[in-house]
Amino acid sequence: MICTPKKREAGPTNNWMTPEEGYRRAGEILKNSMRGRTMYVIPFSMGPLGSPFSKIGVELTDSIYVVLNMRIMTRMGKAVLDHLERTNGEFTRCLHGKAELDVNRRLILHFPEDNTIWSVGSGYGGNVLLGKKCLSLRIGSYLGQQEGWLAEHMLIMGVENPSGYIGYIAAAFPSACGKTNLAMLLPPEGLKRKGYRIWTVGDDIAWMRIDTDGKLWAVNPEYGLFGVAPGTSSKTNPNFVKAIQRNTIYTNVLLKKDKTAWWEGGDPPVPAEGIDWQGRPWKPGQIEESGEPKLGAHPNARFTVPILQCPSVSNRLEHHHGVPISAIIFGGRRAQVAPLIYEAFNWQHGVFMGATMASERTAAQVGKLGEVRRDPMAMLPFCGYNMGDYFAHWLKLGRKMTATPKIFNVNWFRRDEKGEFLWPGFGENLRVLEWIISRCRGEVDAVETPIGNVPHENDIDMTGLRIPRENLKKLFAISKKDWQQELDGVQKFFNGFGKDLPPELWKEFRALKKRLEI
Repeated sequence: MICTPKKREAGPTNNWMTPEEGYRRAGEILKNSMRGRTMYVIPFSMGPLGSPFSKIGVELTDSIYVVLNMRIMTRMGKAVLDHLERTNGEFTRCLHGKAELDVNRRLILHFPEDNTIWSVGSGYGGNVLLGKKCLSLRIGSYLGQQEGWLAEHMLIMGVENPSGYIGYIAAAFPSACGKTNLAMLLPPEGLKRKGYRIWTVGDDIAWMRIDTDGKLWAVNPEYGLFGVAPGTSSKTNPNFVKAIQRNTIYTNVLLKKDKTAWWEGGDPPVPAEGIDWQGRPWKPGQIEESGEPKLGAHPNARFTVPILQCPSVSNRLEHHHGVPISAIIFGGRRAQVAPLIYEAFNWQHGVFMGATMASERTAAQVGKLGEVRRDPMAMLPFCGYNMGDYFAHWLKLGRKMTATPKIFNVNWFRRDEKGEFLWPGFGENLRVLEWIISRCRGEVDAVETPIGNVPHENDIDMTGLRIPRENLKKLFAISKKDWQQELDGVQKFFNGFGKDLPPELWKEFRALKKRLEI
């Protein structure tokens, strides 16, 4: 819930409650719930301590799970408390109580005007590590609007080319679209030999400010990685697998006989037996009473690991001003419609691209498989105020910059008529990032289309990658009919904001519609 005096302040995309009702309802559940338990006080900093980007929080909790995970995910402890005392500064008040862990008595409440978060009735993940989605994004986005910066659900990565130049990218993807894999990408052999290298600044959250040079700079406010285990392997994300070999908390995974962890989609071999995430004996091939396969690990099983253990971690992680952002990338999971890569004509058009971001639901998400779900800037669940005002904030910051980052949209998930993926993804995505950095540096031209600029046929380096020419054509094909249907969905989504949608976005909508009719 976003708890504001007026519903309009939370906007049409958020659950809303008045602050009075929120404090009352949560207070009734929290009252006496810690009696007989240990209460922990966690002073923590999101971002390097003392950086102009950073924010301090203090979380009270009765969960040792929260303490141990926050110790990895944030800069935590006495140094933070000392800094707070010296500066007598503002901090986010975070209160968490497990209470009865009753799903029907569970409230995750954000009070933007009070800089306060209350969470009760949950014991896991983003509901209880209140520095993560709650402070870093929901409260952070509100503070960003008030103070003139952006708190975004974005990875930050550096792409180093053979000359040693590093271009930094911030990228937003909805869940199940490969955000973490991209942040820790290993270059394919051909590009690796040429001298390309990836530097991981962050895999989930970017705080971005206009610095004294008038350009956009970003820090990762987190100090750890809270990754999804199922599907993570030496093939999909070798850097992550190396990172979690030590000092790692595993949550809701399968416990093997040798006391190590395993999960579905992990490295072989599949264990012959183990204890599943619910503490039950497990063997491969077992079926639940529902007829579904009996999983060893929960589909959302996690590992929490210090980011400094990631082999590709950037040495600019602790830099107080962060890194300069050359490009912003939006992306979703689309079987058709969106090409592999296209570039916005300008910042305003790029904000329109971000505001209309969509992804098709996967089996891991609630809803109909393949259904198109709008998720602007991948922030739909995380924007702590009215999203119409959020779009206006993006447009306003663009007008303040001396030079704006270029904005792109990528789609790694386009399929052919047989349902097969046209693009191999994973490390090969660096070929697209290479073109993006080249565009930012003015080194290559592009082809103008109704939806944006796309690469010339030979401008994506395909050395060592065998993809039929017809498949390449399909990857960049733009169907006006498909895009006209896409605009029907965009119009319906925009209408939901009423008068709160900035007129600039309707202007971009009409311009795209006109270009598609020519």
